[in-house]
Amino acid sequence: MKKIAFFCIPAHGHTNPMLPVAAELVRRGNAVRFYSFNEFEKKIRDTGAEFISCDSFLPALTKKEEAGLKKVSTTEMTIQDIRTTICMNEFLDKEFQSFQPDVVYTDAVCFWGKLNAWKHHVPMVVSTSTFAFNRMSSQYMKNSLREMAGLIFGLPRISRELKKLEPYGYQVKSVLSLVQNDNDTDSVVYTSRRFQPYAESFSDHYAFVGPSVFSKVLPAKEKERPLIYISMGTVINDRPDFYSKCIDALKDLHVDVIISCGNAVDREELGTLPENIQVHPYVDQLAVLAKADVFITHCGMNSVSESLYMAAPMVLYPQTGEQQAVARRVTEIGAGLMLKDDSSKGIRAAVQEILDNKTYGNAAAECSADFRACSGTVGAAEFIENAPR
Repeated sequence: MKKIAFFCIPAHGHTNPMLPVAAELVRRGNAVRFYSFNEFEKKIRDTGAEFISCDSFLPALTKKEEAGLKKVSTTEMTIQDIRTTICMNEFLDKEFQSFQPDVVYTDAVCFWGKLNAWKHHVPMVVSTSTFAFNRMSSQYMKNSLREMAGLIFGLPRISRELKKLEPYGYQVKSVLSLVQNDNDTDSVVYTSRRFQPYAESFSDHYAFVGPSVFSKVLPAKEKERPLIYISMGTVINDRPDFYSKCIDALKDLHVDVIISCGNAVDREELGTLPENIQVHPYVDQLAVLAKADVFITHCGMNSVSESLYMAAPMVLYPQTGEQQAVARRVTEIGAGLMLKDDSSKGIRAAVQEILDNKTYGNAAAECSADFRACSGTVGAAEFIENAPR
């Protein structure tokens, strides 16, 4: 038995893949202590792991900082990660002394997890909820001019914040050393080698285990008429304008439509719904994707992985540079097409193209088989137990 400390930022897309891994490690007799946030408490406790609340250590935000986080500003996220690390320093010093973990399993952008593993000299495995990014695979990232400007103008602020870590015993050369993958760090990546861009450039310190999911459901596409599923994820999902265009585009097609819009959208804003369209704050996404014939997605890594796992081809509507990278890879394997015209007419045409052209569905089914052949959560658990490599 090993004692394993889990760390993650307060984000669904980063936390969710870690949960099945935690459950598998607990099942194998390990003691798992998961440092997370109250909104994830039930999910974490359901894995059998011990939940440790970190909400009280989150720094207070100004309205400007909060707006930056909602827009997924790299600068704001980096600065808040650094400040959270400082707020947690004394608490985590005591935790590492009392729990004495054998291994730290930390999200790739959870600074307090990484920095404390280094500080306390505990073997670390990184949980990578996106592609693994190095100099080669980063070519897939195409940041917008706004994102590039934010990064450039934010660097002086980030540098000032990094210097504040030094008195607490955290030695950091640059922010890149905190976020970029390297070939010497044990890392679990929730995709296959086939789907990972430039997989050959990554060392055997990387375990490409495939999607980390609880579901054992298989794709089941046979039904009376096609099912179209629409979701913009859990972060940038306040898009009533886009959902309205989707409703207008699909209301007269011989299809069923399910929209998952989160709590950011007032259901009343979407007006009276046609009989073939349902709107919900949240759904069991894997269960819906198992039946879906088309998924209109923002291209978050988790959503795309689950879609391919369930052999559902996609209409790709990325909102960030990272999502652009994921969308590009989906188009390369032929399992989706980019939504270049987001008008009602453009949405309808994209959906119709995937329904009419079976090559998209066939490519998604091929990727599903590839994902299901990976080692999965069992492989991830074994990799973590055997750290360091």
